[in-house]
Amino acid sequence: MEGASKEAGEVLPDVVDDGAFGHDGLAVAMASPDYAQKRREPSSQRQRYRRAYAALDLGTNNCRLLVAHPRPRGFKVIGAFSRIIRLGEGVSISGRLSEAAIERTIDALHACANKMRALNVERSGLIATEACRVAINAPEFLRRVHRETGLDIKIVSREAEARLAVSGCASLIDPACDLVLVFDIGGGSSELIWLDLSRRRGFDRSVPTDRLEMQACIAAWTSLPVGVVTLAERFGGVFVCPEVFQAMVDHVGTLLAPFEAVHKFRARLPGSRTHLLGTSGTVTTIAGVHLGLPRYDRNRVDGCWLDTQEARAVSARLLAASYEARVAEPCIGRERADLVLAGCAILEAMLTMWPCDRLRVADRGLREGILATLMAEDGVHRSDTRRGYWRR
Repeated sequence: MEGASKEAGEVLPDVVDDGAFGHDGLAVAMASPDYAQKRREPSSQRQRYRRAYAALDLGTNNCRLLVAHPRPRGFKVIGAFSRIIRLGEGVSISGRLSEAAIERTIDALHACANKMRALNVERSGLIATEACRVAINAPEFLRRVHRETGLDIKIVSREAEARLAVSGCASLIDPACDLVLVFDIGGGSSELIWLDLSRRRGFDRSVPTDRLEMQACIAAWTSLPVGVVTLAERFGGVFVCPEVFQAMVDHVGTLLAPFEAVHKFRARLPGSRTHLLGTSGTVTTIAGVHLGLPRYDRNRVDGCWLDTQEARAVSARLLAASYEARVAEPCIGRERADLVLAGCAILEAMLTMWPCDRLRVADRGLREGILATLMAEDGVHRSDTRRGYWRR
């Protein structure tokens, strides 16, 4: 599978907490000083494209790893791992990562570390998101992860998470549009980024979308302190009636209101060509259900377009279904059946705030953004090399 970007990467020197990406992890296998010196010397493209890069996204609900080799127009995936670990289970109530969640997560991270070693990863970016941002015992947890797995995972800032999401799915943005809302409904938080494509250099709609240009197009962003896990814990996720679902929507709407009051995108929509781009498990699940897939198929889902009314119809269908009926959906299953309606409610709140006809679905995001950034820092896709935050 080839990464879809025209040109990978963006360096974000000002949006990550100091020291947010360390390079002393055993399994991280970051470049040594000697190797870094050699890297600046001319090398054949064949050697460059053999180098393995890894990106790990430790979220509130999922642990995901992607390993890839660079290619002229992106990257080729050579290994992947994904497991639902529910690291953030109960954090919104207790403020702590539970021991059971920690054990599940460390088990998954051992598998990631083993895969990275087996694939001879030389450069990597390993990040943790909302659960570790808010849990009071997250630093202790990450030290334990480092001791037991060798993975030196660092907590990424909310703005960096939003920007990496944009980089990861930039190639799916319709360049003919004026405005695009990129969103990532996570387990513990939801990132929303409005792009104004008139900010593109030269504003040539015929030119393929570029990851670097998309960073310059960010008009406003926000990170909502709510995701599928936290919303389901607050309102319930197994038995959800229409009244509870609407309460979820209203709650998220109150969180969106201050952002809209400042930036006033709703007023710009009637005269603009606009689409939504969702890079989350919620939208990929909705797409899979809408397509009637007998099992989840990334090739069918990634990049597909939905009318927002089609997405809403799926939400209504799932709301009318019993918990067991949601479990029986091939693209949901038992691991997601108690969370999917919370995700649908977050999407509905966004559609209520910003009415829009078209939604594009991305089965890609943070990991692809991390890979693109690493490769750009190494000059894989550009003639210049850049220090960037993974070179600190």
